Amino acid sequence: MGNNKQKIIEYFNKVATIRDKFIRRNRDYYRDLVSFFNYNIPAGSKVLEIGCGTGYLLEALQLKNAWGIDISEEMIVHAKKKHPQFTFRVEDIENCTLDEKFDVIILSDTVGYFADIQKAFANIRQLCHCNTRIIITYQSFFWGPFLRIAEVLKLKMTHPRLNWLNKNDIHNLLKLEGYSLIKDGRRFLFPKFFPLLSCLCNKYLVHLPFFNLFGLTGYSIARPNLPDETLNGISIVIPARNEKGNIEKALLQMPQFDVPFEIIFIEGNSTDNTYEEIERVYEAYKDKFELQYAKQDGKGKGDAVRKGFGMARYEVLMILDADLTVGPEELPKFYNAIASGCGEYINGSRLVYPMEKEAMRFLNIMGNKFFSKMFSWLLGQRLKDTLCGTKVLSKRNWQQVSQNRSYFGNFDPFGDFDIIFGSAKLNLQIVEIPIRYKARDYGDTNISRFRHGWLLLKMVFFAMNKIKFV
Repeated sequence: MGNNKQKIIEYFNKVATIRDKFIRRNRDYYRDLVSFFNYNIPAGSKVLEIGCGTGYLLEALQLKNAWGIDISEEMIVHAKKKHPQFTFRVEDIENCTLDEKFDVIILSDTVGYFADIQKAFANIRQLCHCNTRIIITYQSFFWGPFLRIAEVLKLKMTHPRLNWLNKNDIHNLLKLEGYSLIKDGRRFLFPKFFPLLSCLCNKYLVHLPFFNLFGLTGYSIARPNLPDETLNGISIVIPARNEKGNIEKALLQMPQFDVPFEIIFIEGNSTDNTYEEIERVYEAYKDKFELQYAKQDGKGKGDAVRKGFGMARYEVLMILDADLTVGPEELPKFYNAIASGCGEYINGSRLVYPMEKEAMRFLNIMGNKFFSKMFSWLLGQRLKDTLCGTKVLSKRNWQQVSQNRSYFGNFDPFGDFDIIFGSAKLNLQIVEIPIRYKARDYGDTNISRFRHGWLLLKMVFFAMNKIKFV
């Protein structure tokens, strides 16, 4: 093992001076890598690249706080000379001495060179906090024969013999060392530029079933299984429009939690005296519950949720619909999921347990199942019920979702897809909690099946270009 690592060090020391030449020769491949990492690294992140070479990728990403480590002294010499604004060190991740925490850790075409991949993943964990993302890219072995031909033709830099592992091997090793896989996939189908054909293959076809099997670049995004110790309490936001008969019930059915919690009613221009009922309930129960309330500023549930989250005093943010079709007694399951570190965006699923009669009409059920399939494909994570109103995430992640809203635009009156798309963009781990969906006892639904269904369909096509075809 030691001799092989020394050969790898000697090899990279030898090719350090020509590394950037081959990057330029294969600029389409590296341009796609840069695009992929740009999409997946939030602005302002502290980033570490393991196996940074001459620092090309860090420079191309235009990062503000970037570190690079490599086992090759010559690579680091060139990196420091070319990119003095970054921190570069000669380090072997299998015997790492770094004492830093990073928001994002990149391993781009690197795992194949490790002598002990499991040990490397174990050491990487020491560089993580609970919100760190590990982004791994590697080249598909389907392309092995073609890449060897490219090496013979001097189109690609030769390299020592690599570890023979596929995505399942990587996922297994990540699991062994305490990581959870968030998403994986393949991209980049046509490695050389050809007008129109390159765009068709690399932006669209490679993301579709069957074609995706032949992508050159494989990727995996993971997170360490670490609980978020900043979660000091719960803020439960209840948007309420024409829900007068459910306001007091929401409090009476509210369970106790092991941490402090507050309830925030946001009233949405009701015509049935809902706001007056909230005021009455506040006065009657303010000594028993920690309560806040307000009128929303704009229209739509999304606006109400944003108002409530802005008022929240605690770090766990929950949404509970005032129609109480999802009972408040379900909420401890959601808190336990986020507090234990099992997930970061917790979504309710009404499509597991049998529903009460009239709880959801047939067309609504069919629509939910259709959007479930579409959004699971779009997000790269399983999401069975996109329209369940019960959702939970941390205040920190919500703030990042809000900061990134300009990427998608403020187009979602419901608020559901604002959170879903934003969470997917941040690579938050999505976990679904099956809940029992009940028929409402008071009032009528605020959802129009056909008008809102058409809006949701437009959101799907909009999201394709913002999430999938990037």
